[in-house]
Amino acid sequence: MGAELNLLSPVWSHLTTFQPERGEGIYLYDAAGTRMTDFTSGIGVTNTGHCHPRVVKAIQEQATRLIHGQINVVVSPAVLKLAETLNAVTPDAIDCFFFSNSGAEATEGAVKLARMATQRTNIITFQGSFHGRTGQTMAMTNSKTVYRSKYQPLPSGVFVAPFPYAYHYGWDEDTAVDFCLRELDLIFKSQTAPEETAAIVIEPVLGEGGYLPAPVRFLKALREICTQYGILFVADEVQSGFGRTGKFWGFQHADLTPDIIIMAKGLGSGMPISGVASSQAIMSKWPTGSHGGTYGGGALAAATGVATVQTLVEEKLVENAATMGERLMDGLTELQGRYPIIGDVRGRGLMVASEFRRGRQPDKDFTKAVQKACIQRNLLLLTCGSYENVIRWIPPLVVNAAQIDEALTVFEDALRSAL
Repeated sequence: MGAELNLLSPVWSHLTTFQPERGEGIYLYDAAGTRMTDFTSGIGVTNTGHCHPRVVKAIQEQATRLIHGQINVVVSPAVLKLAETLNAVTPDAIDCFFFSNSGAEATEGAVKLARMATQRTNIITFQGSFHGRTGQTMAMTNSKTVYRSKYQPLPSGVFVAPFPYAYHYGWDEDTAVDFCLRELDLIFKSQTAPEETAAIVIEPVLGEGGYLPAPVRFLKALREICTQYGILFVADEVQSGFGRTGKFWGFQHADLTPDIIIMAKGLGSGMPISGVASSQAIMSKWPTGSHGGTYGGGALAAATGVATVQTLVEEKLVENAATMGERLMDGLTELQGRYPIIGDVRGRGLMVASEFRRGRQPDKDFTKAVQKACIQRNLLLLTCGSYENVIRWIPPLVVNAAQIDEALTVFEDALRSAL
């Protein structure tokens, strides 16, 4: 893979040049039969594992009947079935769905919906957020400067509030939450008044920003603030949804209902599909024709989404994520006790982080060395965080105990080699 790689735009980074010819469960295989353990899930996409038989069957069967029926022209049975299927796994108040292709598209759609429904302009996001790479979603993203550098100026009307990253601040969780709520109140007094704020958009677990679970008390307080001021609470579940956190939706850990849910990644098991979900009352304020897209609601992706959700529910993969996530966290915490360079272990379900610091200083070089050593041992892991000093654990939700333990053994071996 030399000259061929040059045909691909260099704007893409490449963790490896491994060329898988097939995937099965948590594994990828190349033509020579080399097996890689994929604890990236295609960046949180293959929650059902690679090529789950039920998902493959749904794709094959739908492809023989109808691949594309543009939703403004015809309405495929598959998209109606998908809406019905999602309606069964979302809160009762969420009963209306719009479909598109990517997380960024869905986020843009959610912002447009919020602005139209409230007739307000401004959006609040949080430090460390990642919401996409389009113009609007870059303006909402602040996990790394590389995502925005030299693309500015970006769309206006976006204001950034601090996220209660207690470990980074060196505080306990309550102190961090109290600080962030005070700062949010200051933003209302100094930058965007409540009456001009359309939505607060938050990832229930920050993704690119460091795999940071939002404290339950913080999420509940945001919900109360939104209700008080008529601001829409928007849960960006692109990475945390579809069982990833050990509950079907990340916001369920706080026992609340958002006004709008953004979904993508895990919905399609690898097929490009995303969605915006809200109530009929809010969606009815989105004028017909004021938003749309050619491929959103396509038959093939919709059928895949149905099979994905059914698999997650019927095979109890959400429950497995909770159980295996606890095992993974326990294993990493045990390693932390022996390797103090692991400064923090955190997560929900199978959305888990191990953060490396020397004293209080983030250690990017060591993090990258551990990641490289894992890859050399055929374990694929990704990093994240503004300082790139966090390894994130995102195995498919079909992972079992033996596979978790094997990955932890490889990880410890990589740790030792990097020290």
